[in-house]
Amino acid sequence: MASMRSPALRTLLRANNLAPFRAQQRRWAQVHDVRFLATHRDPNHVLEKYKEKLSRKAKEEGLDSIESLKEAYKDKIENVRRESIDSIKSDPTAVTAAEGLKNAEQVMNSKSPHGTTPPPPPSQATSSSSGAAAATTAHPATQATPQTPGIKPLSSYLDVEKILALPNKEIEALWRLRHASNPNSICACIPLETYRRIASTARQHPQFILPLPRQQVKQPESEAEKDGDAAAAQTVSGADIHFLQWGFHPPASPPPSTVPSQTANTHTSTIVFTHLAAYKLHGSYAEPHTTVTHHLDLADEKGLVLMHGQVMPDRGVSVAEASWLVSCVQRFYDFGGEAKGRKGELLQMFTRGDVEGFKVEELMEEAEKIS
Repeated sequence: MASMRSPALRTLLRANNLAPFRAQQRRWAQVHDVRFLATHRDPNHVLEKYKEKLSRKAKEEGLDSIESLKEAYKDKIENVRRESIDSIKSDPTAVTAAEGLKNAEQVMNSKSPHGTTPPPPPSQATSSSSGAAAATTAHPATQATPQTPGIKPLSSYLDVEKILALPNKEIEALWRLRHASNPNSICACIPLETYRRIASTARQHPQFILPLPRQQVKQPESEAEKDGDAAAAQTVSGADIHFLQWGFHPPASPPPSTVPSQTANTHTSTIVFTHLAAYKLHGSYAEPHTTVTHHLDLADEKGLVLMHGQVMPDRGVSVAEASWLVSCVQRFYDFGGEAKGRKGELLQMFTRGDVEGFKVEELMEEAEKIS
């Protein structure tokens, strides 16, 4: 993934001193019919995971706490971070993606559908015919060599020739059935016109940030709170911020020679979701927690775009949380559909690096609105 450490994003982040964003929210959004996917890792989770090892290391170094260990290694950590940033700057492929990171930094530091659903369990996925069920398994002989390295063609999931003979509802059921056995997978069938609106917006705004609402436990701080009834931990609302980047590639499957010149299957698009905090630290070396691919093989004959998302395990994001982020993509990118009013304005301000107009509080409020 190309680096997105852009000047606009750095400016935005400096303006607001990007720390884990915590703001009181008016409601807790719940999404059951999800549309898209992504999430972020909690730094405290990482610290707890390695707390025992860090404590042992501190004792070996003759130090009395993890904080003392961090202070002792402060210079070394800064050197490694600086070398990482220098290596990113020296990468000539980082220029395009850098603009998105610049805008995110500026925004974060300033003043403060189609039915995409998680695959159902196998017991809920049905097929109306044995021929349709057979289409869920792609035969090696029918699989085409992908034109884009790293992206699986649709033929690796389904027998494309067989499903073309099925009605759209059965194709949707088969697509969900194909991914039902993978607990880290999400999928959707997107109407072509909806996808075209989203993709058109994505070409103009290839990077954006999205909030993931989280409930966190706040422990009592004062002695009075600890001694009284207030000793019970309080639950507060907050959000993690995630960074997304669109990519447009040649079709993963070579189009047949009989395809008309006006075919809609001109590309395969992807979305990569990364924790913003991780991307700030590691740039192009940051590992994404969710990847989404859109296949346009059926666009001409069926007017459908098949979406498949993969959530990486142990990256601090659940499938439900990733689905929430993916659903937000349509809300902010479907110009002419859901991305109207303030949502579209926030997306445009982010791309421009509008520090004064873009507010994270508004981003969180708009993300929780279903329409």
